[in-house]
Amino acid sequence: QVQLVESGGGWVQTGGSLRLSCAVSGGTGNSYAVAWFRQAPGKEHEFVAAIRRPNGATYYGDSLKGRFTLSRDNAKNTVYLQMNSLGPEDTGVYYCARQSNPSASTISDKYRYDYWGQGTQVTVSS
Repeated sequence: QVQLVESGGGWVQTGGSLRLSCAVSGGTGNSYAVAWFRQAPGKEHEFVAAIRRPNGATYYGDSLKGRFTLSRDNAKNTVYLQMNSLGPEDTGVYYCARQSNPSASTISDKYRYDYWGQGTQVTVSS
C-alpha cells in the first residue's frame, strides 16, 4: 500500500518562502512520478510540479516555473517543494500524489494519480 504524507505547510507573509515535504512509502515498481497539486477554495486541483523516477525529470505548472523548485532525497524517499516569492494566489491545500509509469503527456493529469496524501494548508497573506 502506497502512503504519502505531506508536511511543511503553514502561514507565511507575502514574498516569503516555504518548503513542503512529501514522504512516500510502500508501492512497487521503479517508474513513477510524484507530483504536487494545489486546491484553492472553490477551485479545481491545479498541477504545481512533478518529478519522475528514476530519471529525475521535473515538470512545472506554467505559471509557477521560476518560483517553485522540486528536489528529492532518494535515501529518505522524500520529495521537496521549495516555494519562493509567495503571494496570496498561492494559498490553498497542497497535495502530493503518485502516478505509476508516467509519461510527459500524463504528468499533469490529476486523474492519472492513484495515491494521494491528506494535504497540507498553505496560507499567504500580508
